Amino acid sequence: MNTYFLEQLIASPSNLTANTSPVDLAPCVLTIGNFDGVHLGHQAMLEQVRDIAHAQNLGSAIMIFEPQPREFFAPATAPARLTNLAEKQALLAEYGVETLIVAGFDAEFRSLSAQAFADLLALRLNVKALVLGDDFKFGHDRTGDSQFLRNYGLDVTNLHTVIDDSGKAARISSTRVRDLLLAGDIDAANALLGRDYAITGMVVGGDKIGRTMDFPTANVDLQRLKPALHGIFAVDVVSLDEDGQVIADGLSALAIDGKSGISGLRSNSLFGTANIGTRPSVDKQHDWRLEVHFPELNADLYGLTLQVRFLHYLHGERHYDGLEALKTGIHNDVKALIEWREQQPI
Repeated sequence: MNTYFLEQLIASPSNLTANTSPVDLAPCVLTIGNFDGVHLGHQAMLEQVRDIAHAQNLGSAIMIFEPQPREFFAPATAPARLTNLAEKQALLAEYGVETLIVAGFDAEFRSLSAQAFADLLALRLNVKALVLGDDFKFGHDRTGDSQFLRNYGLDVTNLHTVIDDSGKAARISSTRVRDLLLAGDIDAANALLGRDYAITGMVVGGDKIGRTMDFPTANVDLQRLKPALHGIFAVDVVSLDEDGQVIADGLSALAIDGKSGISGLRSNSLFGTANIGTRPSVDKQHDWRLEVHFPELNADLYGLTLQVRFLHYLHGERHYDGLEALKTGIHNDVKALIEWREQQPI
């Protein structure tokens, strides 16, 4: 998948840097949206894009926004991210998107009129057809919609609401996935995603509080304003290379003194216990963290890229009075989650 930033595609030659070349996109079918989570509804839209592109001998493309519009307008109250940009890129490539266009959502972009945005699509991005949700709106005055684009001369296919098959016949949406994850209902969230929910990030330096209590943790960089799930979880974790591929025995191979950890539930993974949230017991109310403890592992994980898959929800974050009470709480959580792991099929 080729990834371009919109500024690169529409910049005049005089505005390009020495390291940037102008790009002319091939004629394409485009879809537009946040695509947060790349759930089954999103996947249906991507399939429609691919089908039309194949039938008309066009390329397939998607435009997403960074930051997502609600993060631009009201970052403090914006919905939690299901996927950061890197995770979204990896998923879209997996689902067969040929070209990803990342539009920087800023004051200039939001000020575009519906006419200017249509011109951008047709004249600068070489869009010949679009696949859009039936509620898609655009332009600073919100006057742009599918009919506006048809009147402009573009071929537009509207994909109607995708519902799940759980018996509730409810719309599949990023909001529903967030609500399920926040409630700890991982299985139901996974059913809407069509895969297991995971977070990918680099291990970065932390405050080493866990180490002082004999529960060292890997602090995984979230790369989002706040995560979509909070609490204490059983996880399994793999290490990824620069291409996003799983490294065989990537974690256990780093073991020191023979302490190679507990095997996870998928190949090349290790079992871990994770806390994701703001850690109320250590007075870090606005410092969102994903911290993973690997029982029976002694290894230096700094700088590794880890993919953390959430398996089982134990409970929400708790406030403990003092570090000694916190240590006891962590001990009990780790014990309970290891017992859960021992009950799972190998």
